[in-house]
Amino acid sequence: MRSGSLVAVPHLWLRPLSAPEPLTAPLGSEERRWSATLPPARQGRYLASRGLLRQCLAALLELEPEAVPLWSPPGAAPLLAAGLGHVSLSHSRSHVLLAWSPEPIGVDLEWADRPVPALALARRFFPAEEARRLEALPPQLRNRALLESWVRKEAAIKWQRSALARDLRHWCWDAERHELRHLQQGWRPGSCCRSREGWLCAAVGSRLEQAIWG
Repeated sequence: MRSGSLVAVPHLWLRPLSAPEPLTAPLGSEERRWSATLPPARQGRYLASRGLLRQCLAALLELEPEAVPLWSPPGAAPLLAAGLGHVSLSHSRSHVLLAWSPEPIGVDLEWADRPVPALALARRFFPAEEARRLEALPPQLRNRALLESWVRKEAAIKWQRSALARDLRHWCWDAERHELRHLQQGWRPGSCCRSREGWLCAAVGSRLEQAIWG
């Protein structure tokens, strides 16, 4: 593994999902076996995302892609071997957001201009105080505000290793205070949401202000 400050801070990568050939993708043996059980559409996305994750981690950890000790079955949060840090990934349409950190991290990705029924979603899934703040915004700002809050929360749920159905209502984003808070547990993890190439890239974890974007 590289030494020094490069691996003391989070690394994030936004990549297009171009499916590699199954026989040449830099995958582990278990990933090849898992991918063979997936329908064609999911198989292509799985091969591309895990191959890209292995390539990014290989450069960071100074290993061959196939040798990265990654456990990442379909539908499960990816894990690295103990002592090698933490990883997270998120797909949306044609892209994937990948992350590594020495401490737990979660990421989420969404198209920045995706149209959504902002008020209806906020009233249904957000804490009442946050829904009221969104209602008070000018109509033209609500869509973006909803999406920026939503991706932070999905990233937070990956950071805590939980599930949307269980915890989405308990996370509250206060844009004025720049504070993400879990209403039951009292957690206030660091978070960021950047716009890159038309995508909203959200991350939750430690030292994100020092993160290196590749």
